Amino acid sequence: MNPSSRGWIPKFESVVRQHEDRYKEFSGLYAQLKETGFVYGINTGVLDFIVSEHALSEDEKAKVNLFTALYYTYRLERKGNFENFLNDLFNFYNNLRVAHLSFLGKLLSGKTTTSKLEKLLDSRVYLEDNVISKTFNSIITNSLLFIDVLLFKRYLTDSIAIKVYAYNLEYLAIHVTYHALNSKEKNKNDERLAELFGASLTFINPDKQAYDGSYREMLLKKRPSYENAYLLDMACLTVWEDKSLDYKESEFIFGIGTAVGFSEEIITRSLEDVTVFFAKNAKMVPFLKDNNLTVQFYDSMSKVVNKLILRNSKRLQKELSESAELVSLLTKSTFRDLTREEKKKVQNQLMNIFKSIPSLAIFMLPGGAVLLPIFIKLIPKLLPSSFDENRVEKKG
Repeated sequence: MNPSSRGWIPKFESVVRQHEDRYKEFSGLYAQLKETGFVYGINTGVLDFIVSEHALSEDEKAKVNLFTALYYTYRLERKGNFENFLNDLFNFYNNLRVAHLSFLGKLLSGKTTTSKLEKLLDSRVYLEDNVISKTFNSIITNSLLFIDVLLFKRYLTDSIAIKVYAYNLEYLAIHVTYHALNSKEKNKNDERLAELFGASLTFINPDKQAYDGSYREMLLKKRPSYENAYLLDMACLTVWEDKSLDYKESEFIFGIGTAVGFSEEIITRSLEDVTVFFAKNAKMVPFLKDNNLTVQFYDSMSKVVNKLILRNSKRLQKELSESAELVSLLTKSTFRDLTREEKKKVQNQLMNIFKSIPSLAIFMLPGGAVLLPIFIKLIPKLLPSSFDENRVEKKG
C-alpha cells in the first residue's frame, strides 16, 4: 500500500478485510493509536497488521493512522460495509465543510467517492497549502488529527450541529494545551510544540482567543470519557520534559484530570504513557530536534529523496542499465571525488532520467540540482554489486 499514490484506499480495504472486527471497544483502538503516536500528533508507526512494501514517511503514517482510526470507529458504531463507511465519511467531512477550508477543496471533483476522499485526506494531513513548501518543511503533519476521529464518532451517533461541536472540542484542546504549557517553565521545544498546535487548528482562529480561565467552565460540562481522555493526554504531552520527573507532580495535570472525573490512578497512567512513548521515540520527534535551518533542510530532503528513490527503484534501475557511462561515474563517486567535467556529465544525464519519471520532477525545480549530492549518495543501493567493488557488506 502506497498512501502517496492514487488508489490507496481500495488497497487499504483489502488489507483490513480480514481484520474488520479487530476491536471490541473504542478504548482498545485508542490505546493502540496512542502507541503509534497518532493520538499525540507524532506518527512514529502504524498498527502492526498494516504492512507496506516501502518504509512509510511521517506524513504517510499520519494518513494511514487517520483513515484506520476513522474506519474502526465506524465499525464500532455502525458495523456497516466499506462502501457505506466511505459514503458516511465523505458526508461527515462535507458537513464540517473542511474541503472549503483548503485550496485542495477545488480539487474534490473526482468521479468517485474514493478519489475525493483521497484528496480530502491529503488536505487534512498536511499543514502547508503549498505543495512545494510542504516538501521543504520538516514538520508537515497536522498534530490535532485525532480530533477528526472524535468528531466522526460523535457524528455517527448525533450529526446535529456537528460544526459547532467541532469548534467547541478544538477550543478545549487548544486552551488545555496552552494552559498546560504555561503551568511550567518554557523551553524551545515547548515553543515549537505550541506553534505546531496553532498551525494545526481548523475551526478556530488562535489569534482571536482570550487564553483566560473561562475554558474551565466548558471543560466541567459532562462530556464523553473518551474525549476527556484525549484532552488529558494532550495536556500530559505538553508538560512532558526530557529527563525530567517534575511533570509527574504537575498540579495542573492532576487538576485537569480530577475536574473531568478521572481517578489519580488513571491520571498517573496517562503521564506514564507519554513518558514511555518519548523514551522509545524521542529521536524521531521533529520538534525535539534542535537543528539549524541548513541541517533541517538537508534532513528533510534526504527523507524526500530517499522515498522517491525507493518508490521508483525499478524504473531507475532500468534507466541506469541503459546508461553505462552514468553508472560508471556514479560508482566512482562512491570512493573518490568526481572532476568538474564528470560532475557535469552526471548532472546532465541524471536530469534526462528525471524527465522520464514524473514523480522525480522535484529535481527539475529551480535549485533542484542541490539535491543531486543526496541522490548520488543514495543511488549506489540501486546498482548491481559488481559495479560497487568497494561496498562492504555488514555482518550480523
